[in-house]
Amino acid sequence: MTGNATLKSLRDKPFELLRELERLARVVLTGQGHDAGSEREWVGVAFRLSAENFLVAREETREVLGFPSVVTRVPGSKAWIRGIANVRGQLLPVVDLRAFLGAGPSAVTRTSRVLIANHREIPAGLVVDEVMGFRRFFESEFSADLPPTLLRCERYLAGAFKRGAEVWPVFSVKTLLESQQFMQAAAS
Repeated sequence: MTGNATLKSLRDKPFELLRELERLARVVLTGQGHDAGSEREWVGVAFRLSAENFLVAREETREVLGFPSVVTRVPGSKAWIRGIANVRGQLLPVVDLRAFLGAGPSAVTRTSRVLIANHREIPAGLVVDEVMGFRRFFESEFSADLPPTLLRCERYLAGAFKRGAEVWPVFSVKTLLESQQFMQAAAS
């Protein structure tokens, strides 16, 4: 049975049709014949800092916002603390991730976004240069090897996903938020 005949036979089964279309799209995009049902998938949010792309696990982010219109500076805090913003009635520390990593302050542009961390105890919004949406990878594309980065942020990485020539470092928000350096937000 050809691919077209298979799709026609699924015309009255929308869920199965979507699954088969996804499988065919993966074959075309990755050049690999992975069966969507046989291998577990990892989903992350892709973002850019300077010229580098990263991923953060979907479960480590609560939401993505535009840069808040009002951010109140916190006296006595380090320069990488942009300030505090009121997000739906909750005070949220806004952190310039590039500045924290030592790459200088981020220029807030129309593509700038704030990744809201999904952490039970430490609220934080991380300013990034751009969010590029969800990226999906098969778990077999994961490597625990830490790729070198221009921002020298390897201590906050949790491996990388590799697909063809592309390498997507996985940024661990949990590791960042729980680090001693991050917890020392007061200026010395």
